[in-house]
Amino acid sequence: MLLELQIRDFAIIDRLHLRLAAGFNVLTGETGAGKSIIIDALGTLRGEKVDVSMVRSGCQRARIEGVFSLDDAPHVIPVLREYDLLDDDDDNQVILAREISAESGRSVARVNGRAANTGVLREIGSRLLDIHGQHEGLSLFNTRTHLEMLDRLGELLPLRAQVSEQVAALRAIREELAELRRNQARRRERIEELRFLLEDVQAAKLRPGEEAELLRERQVVQNSARIAELSAGAYADLYEGQEGGRTAARPVFEVMARIAAGLDELGRLDPSAAPLAATAGEVHFQLEDLSAALRSYRLNLDADPARLDAIEDRLTVLSDLKRRYGGDAETLIERAAKAEVEIERLTNASEHIADLEAQEAQALRGLGRVAGELSQRRRQAGERLAGQIEGAMSDLAMPHVRFAVQIDRNPDADGVPVDAGRWAFDRNGIDRVEFMLAPNPGEPLKPLARIASGGESARLLLALKSILSRVDEVATLIFDEIDVGVGGRAGQVVGQKLWAITERHQVVCISHLPQVAAFADAHYHISKTFADQRTRTAVRRLNSDEQVEELAMMLDGTPSAFSQANAREIIGRAQTWKESFRAAHQSSAGDPTDQPRYQIVS
Repeated sequence: MLLELQIRDFAIIDRLHLRLAAGFNVLTGETGAGKSIIIDALGTLRGEKVDVSMVRSGCQRARIEGVFSLDDAPHVIPVLREYDLLDDDDDNQVILAREISAESGRSVARVNGRAANTGVLREIGSRLLDIHGQHEGLSLFNTRTHLEMLDRLGELLPLRAQVSEQVAALRAIREELAELRRNQARRRERIEELRFLLEDVQAAKLRPGEEAELLRERQVVQNSARIAELSAGAYADLYEGQEGGRTAARPVFEVMARIAAGLDELGRLDPSAAPLAATAGEVHFQLEDLSAALRSYRLNLDADPARLDAIEDRLTVLSDLKRRYGGDAETLIERAAKAEVEIERLTNASEHIADLEAQEAQALRGLGRVAGELSQRRRQAGERLAGQIEGAMSDLAMPHVRFAVQIDRNPDADGVPVDAGRWAFDRNGIDRVEFMLAPNPGEPLKPLARIASGGESARLLLALKSILSRVDEVATLIFDEIDVGVGGRAGQVVGQKLWAITERHQVVCISHLPQVAAFADAHYHISKTFADQRTRTAVRRLNSDEQVEELAMMLDGTPSAFSQANAREIIGRAQTWKESFRAAHQSSAGDPTDQPRYQIVS
């Protein structure tokens, strides 16, 4: 539920702080006062696109912040945890904020004070707010939304998820089958290619890292004379002092031993020199170790010039394999291992294909059972929805409307077997759903998108929302002048339907109909003022007397005793209906049917 909304420097709004109530919140005011701007501000908290024009003229940035209760939106908490955005100090609320820069038009989103990208804000905001604008009737004309609405009403989303999983499994089997069948056409050629690879790699007896080892060994053999000279010379300088033509006054090891002995004596005479003696002793021991290591290296040096030919031959073998098949030795070893598996699979392709075909048939039967059940339940939900829509449209002064949910299937020889036929399918099942309408008596049912007028689509949208609200998880529903195109005769019923949605949701509605505003649990007046050559929007919550005045203004433009009396009558009629609704709701608590638990009173 939306608890508070703060807007700063957004469009013509400089400062606005709105505290909303549970239940039915109505916003009224003259055209252009800023009512729809508030809805636009809420849209930014749902991650909708923003631009620089949204920043109030002369300001550096706009800021919108909403405080939401999570008590009626527990499904949002796992999402907040997933992105590490849950406030540990208060896990009953979440704060969404959006700042828009006037310089760049870019925005910064924050959730509980932590930066979040627009995608995360959209994922969280869409679970907290649902905005239905006066032009949203266009969504009714998109047949792709019809199936979604029907499945939500029938609570069929879990069953549809099962269908989706089985479709994915079936497609994986079919892709593997298609690959096997493609390979079968060139099976012999492919087996021959793989065997050549496998035999060449096995004959070469490749080892991982072998090429690098051979390159190092070749370098040693090619420079063996110089390596022997350098190692022998270093050992002589360290330990022998004189060897052949080389001359050294004394071996380095002997000189270091003498230095260490002298410093050792110095340390005994002057304790402050003891660290020098210790260092000299360590160097002496290190030189001894170095001399031993050099001697061992020199003695083990085996650089047979004849070995160079063997190394070159081996490197040529490796180079030929790399050129022929591509990749290094490690890659060729891995490909050879896979080649064995593929040769076995291709050699026994017929058995694999038969096995996969059996799996495909079994998967098709399983999918057919679930898709058939989903289709049957959709038809039941469609009949239920049609009856409810026709009843709601009758309440909305369209008693002769006929509504139907048309569910079609497309034949497909490779499709899912259901009801003695085979039908095309996708992850949503085998059905193609479209809403059909006949607005006038004697007319045939036709696709909704082709015949619904603006007023009809607005009433249909309201009827659908009032019905679907029972299965909608979003806690706060925003209606922006959804009563446009609805006459005064149906205004009372529009108010009834919008207020009835508050049985499970918080509702915020912008309206120009006094019959709708009369149902408000909290009524807010939006006004526009001019000061210091600037336009400002203000909002205040009306008390009962001020609500009468506002409805009288909506009825007559200039409040009079007659319009005020009329306003009180409309409010009284709304209160009576609300009390009747509550009584009916309490008496039908626990009713397990999917039918509405109330009746609209015209």
